[in-house]
Amino acid sequence: MGFPDRTTRNDQTAEFVDESRVVRRRAMISRRTALGLIAASLAPSILRAQTGVTDALQPHVDAGKLPALADRLPGVPRVVNLAAMGRAPGRQGGSIRSLIGGQKDIRYMTVNGYSRLVGYDESLSFQPDILERFDVEEDRIFTFRLRAGHRWSDGAPLTTDDFRHGWDDVLMNKDLRPGGLPTEMMAGGEPPVFEVLDDLTVRFTFAAPNPEFLPALAAPQALSLLFPAHYLKQFHAAYADADALTALITKKKVEEWTDLYQKMSRSYRPENPDLPSLDPWINTTTPPAEQFVFVRNPYFHRVDENGTQLPYVNEVLLNIAQPGIIGAKTGAGESDLQFAALDFADYTYLKAAEKLHPVKVALWTRTQGSVVALKPNLNCSDQVWRGVLQDARVRRALSLAINRHEINMVSFFGLATESADTVLPQSPLYREEYANAFAAYDPDRANALLDEVGLTDRNDDGLRLLPDGRPMEIIVETAGESTLQTDVMELVTDHWRAIGIAVFVRATQRDIFRSRVMAGSVIMSVWTGLDNGVPTADMSPAGLAPTSDEQLEWPLWGMHYYSRGEGGTPPDMPEAVELFDLYRTWRTTRTTEERADVWHRMLALRAEQVFSIGLVNAALQPLVRSSKLRNMPDKGLYGFDPTSYLGVYMPDTFWYDTGEA
Repeated sequence: MGFPDRTTRNDQTAEFVDESRVVRRRAMISRRTALGLIAASLAPSILRAQTGVTDALQPHVDAGKLPALADRLPGVPRVVNLAAMGRAPGRQGGSIRSLIGGQKDIRYMTVNGYSRLVGYDESLSFQPDILERFDVEEDRIFTFRLRAGHRWSDGAPLTTDDFRHGWDDVLMNKDLRPGGLPTEMMAGGEPPVFEVLDDLTVRFTFAAPNPEFLPALAAPQALSLLFPAHYLKQFHAAYADADALTALITKKKVEEWTDLYQKMSRSYRPENPDLPSLDPWINTTTPPAEQFVFVRNPYFHRVDENGTQLPYVNEVLLNIAQPGIIGAKTGAGESDLQFAALDFADYTYLKAAEKLHPVKVALWTRTQGSVVALKPNLNCSDQVWRGVLQDARVRRALSLAINRHEINMVSFFGLATESADTVLPQSPLYREEYANAFAAYDPDRANALLDEVGLTDRNDDGLRLLPDGRPMEIIVETAGESTLQTDVMELVTDHWRAIGIAVFVRATQRDIFRSRVMAGSVIMSVWTGLDNGVPTADMSPAGLAPTSDEQLEWPLWGMHYYSRGEGGTPPDMPEAVELFDLYRTWRTTRTTEERADVWHRMLALRAEQVFSIGLVNAALQPLVRSSKLRNMPDKGLYGFDPTSYLGVYMPDTFWYDTGEA
């Protein structure tokens, strides 16, 4: 569902195998570790050989404000071999302008920068990034080794003390985390045993297999294990002088030291310019502001094959604009790299802008299970509507009554795929029956299903009547951020009117929208489908089950799981309970084959029950770049999870080709 709004989390918050290859996942991880070791052995020689490597920060070195490049890089930096990726090594310099719809959207920098302990590559396989290497035994023993000489953006050493602070003082601190550890750090009902093996090596040992651990580290909103202890201890009650801490609490206008710590340590939405970072670019602007300036991290740990430190681009300028006019401003040449707030409906206009401005438009495949999906709120407070929507026959009827072909032709020029809300063909878990489930246009069958439920009475306007006599008028609510959703709903309104159901669309702001859904005031909402439509079996299927209050189809059931029973209500629908039980089964699996089996059982159940009414997927997302910006692929998978928007395509390797030698 795009960016989750959760900040209380403190920033934590493939192919199938046969019987002879049940250890494929561990073998893959071992291969990734081996590749990391090979790159590590080559890195020092690369840097020694490239004595003429340019350094954009050399003026600061000459002025005595920064160490020389060799002293800023880890002893074994991560070497990105661009030529092997079919791209060109570049030159440092230049600025990227981009438009965002609000101050919260500076988190695009954290997502796109994609600096992770362990991350995905473009094939969605795990690889070490901040870590020099990682080893996994029995899917429960995880050993992580840092890069010697790696530094935070302020130059302070990155050591296992930062892991220790994260574990002892944050994750295990009941004041900072009254709800306990993130679910991804629990296995077999127990937390892991944390050990510091030496200055660069730590180990997390779980009592049972934990297949969610690595995917959580590679996620767009990654599980945080590392905290810059040298900076953050001044905000922690266990270390700070009491009077100094009280003064900071007053200065920052918060109530408790825990509020202060969370505010100053938030890295997912990097609002604190003083917070040391490991990202390619670091924020220099304190909100509120109309423009946020991100500058290169002088200690960033990646280099290209020539030894040039990444990122290539010196700075990124994020300018705030109204979401509704970002497409127009992009087409007017006001952005050098844009994807946020663009819809496929903008494509024709943006393509025409290529003749007027030095920009290029690319089309990537969106990874959501559905680009637009209708979400019946099975937890809505209206008991009559709740009872109606919890009947699978009603949800199936609503799906069958939608003419997806018309939506595809009108809104996507026929270039999307008409489908239920499920995984895409790019996923090894794809099956045609999931995509086709109740997705064919069949208003006669839809009418028959509604009659079968007993919704046969109609008023003088031809609208069906609810069991309490009210006309079936559905208010579908949106966050007011997508004209595409509004345009599609105009078509759905006609489709559902033909089966005796009236639709009214109400747009609100995202925060209000979320609050209304949680309160049960929303009967149905329109959003995107599954966040991750290109999963492998080794990725978590949590999005298929009631696991989060941000799941619009069952927010109270999701909150019950997320809060460990402190909030929300437990699922009382057998099918929802079954999904949840299957998800818990996946968390105990030991092999990729077992995980694939659970995924298929969950996908089949979701398809049969139509908990989310998908319309089309595999739609094309326009991305606009300066015509001089190199290394951005012409085609890619576009989505929040698992590709982190541009993240796995490494924007730190984008560079400006000015035509100079």
